[in-house]
Amino acid sequence: MQATFTGFWFFVFFAAVLAVYYLTPKKARIYVLLAASVGFYLLTGKPVLIVCPLTASLIAYAGGLLLGAKEEPSSGKARKRLLFTLIILLFSGSVVLLKYLHPFGSAFIPLGISFYTFTLLSYVIDVYNGLSVPEKNPLRLVLYGMYFPHILSGPILRYREDAKAFSEEAATGYKPLTFGLQRMLWGLFKILVISERCAKVADTVYGDPASYRGGYVVIAAVFYAFQLYTNFSGSMDMALGMSECFGFRMPENFDTPFLSETVAEFWRRWHITLGLWMKEYVFYPLLRTKLFTKFASANKERFGKKAGKRLTTFAAMFFLWLTVGLWHGGNIKYVIGSGLLHWIFIMLEEVLEEPFGKLWTRLNIDPKHTVLRALRILRTFLLISMAFVFFRADSASQAASMLGSIFSRWSFSQGGLFSLGLGWIEFTILVVSLLLMTAVEVISRKKSIRERLSEKPLVLRWAVLYALLFYVILLGYYGPGFDAAAFIYQGF
Repeated sequence: MQATFTGFWFFVFFAAVLAVYYLTPKKARIYVLLAASVGFYLLTGKPVLIVCPLTASLIAYAGGLLLGAKEEPSSGKARKRLLFTLIILLFSGSVVLLKYLHPFGSAFIPLGISFYTFTLLSYVIDVYNGLSVPEKNPLRLVLYGMYFPHILSGPILRYREDAKAFSEEAATGYKPLTFGLQRMLWGLFKILVISERCAKVADTVYGDPASYRGGYVVIAAVFYAFQLYTNFSGSMDMALGMSECFGFRMPENFDTPFLSETVAEFWRRWHITLGLWMKEYVFYPLLRTKLFTKFASANKERFGKKAGKRLTTFAAMFFLWLTVGLWHGGNIKYVIGSGLLHWIFIMLEEVLEEPFGKLWTRLNIDPKHTVLRALRILRTFLLISMAFVFFRADSASQAASMLGSIFSRWSFSQGGLFSLGLGWIEFTILVVSLLLMTAVEVISRKKSIRERLSEKPLVLRWAVLYALLFYVILLGYYGPGFDAAAFIYQGF
């Protein structure tokens, strides 16, 4: 069975798990999910590699018991600090060794290593900081780390916020089951109808960067941005929909990010759980270290309170975005495209905010005017799309060359937009689908579209759902031998 949410055998597997889950008494249901998660790992990855997440879960369990025990005098605190440091180094080292150095070859990278490592690290850190009590049942912690709907591509869980979802009191029944299935269908719509069409255009240009330059790079960057978003957010819809079927509420990971007016806002609305994890477990602890507190004091004395604080924050942000880039991959293209470029964009936004504010005041222009807001949204989207060129290209040098060609060679000598894998009919389907997706997501910001739909007459509800189902069946990219939407983020 392939490690994907869109394969036929995965749906057979999910249906079987769901049936057993609902037929099992509530108190035993978490063990059904545990067995399903272990089974999923054995069926989709290298079976021998299951030792990695299991070992990590047991280390986290033992570490949590020791870190959460009553403290002795000062010697006890020192031992706990040493144990905590060793666990952090062990978990971080395993990611570096297996994911980036991969001494046994890239085929032996454990499935979902970044996701289960970050999830279990949150447990260890929360227990060490006294924000959570140690878990007494090791099987619960194994389920928390290996829960099969989230191990492929997230969301990244934070123990003190999300562990309570794994409870025998999970609210199952008709509404969570139907709402969950509806969200899964919406995820399939994004992946099979939109993402796979965008991929055809992006793959054409990125597959032959020597021939497609200038304007084609802009087209490919835009299509890839939509491909990545619909692929990733569609996988989140699948994961969260499955969890809802089981009665669990996993944290949301997206909130219409392409409508953001700044890059900082974009990252509050894109891969939300990664951003929250990095802030809580990397950024804020870094600012509280002795090194940064001394650095902050020196900056305030030399540059003043406001500038000194900003300089210190920017320095901590550098390490934050470096970590984000490395999390996506060990290649320099990830460090640039998923990390440091965003750090530069956010710094520039903050530094230029005040001068631009004064400029709008002098010109008597409302900075919240609809036209200005639209221009900021467009600017942010283009900046993000430019950064994604590094994410998609084969190397940082190839990405730089492609972006450079935008300013040196602007032509469509290869035949224009409809020569990139999509004819005008396919392109029309894509545009209509993107508009439908955007409308639904904007409407859902105020109230869930599923809640709105549930308030409508039965005939209308089923008409809408059947229309979406047949839309996916008829217009989705799938079929024998087609690896539908091998999720981009599952490698992280």
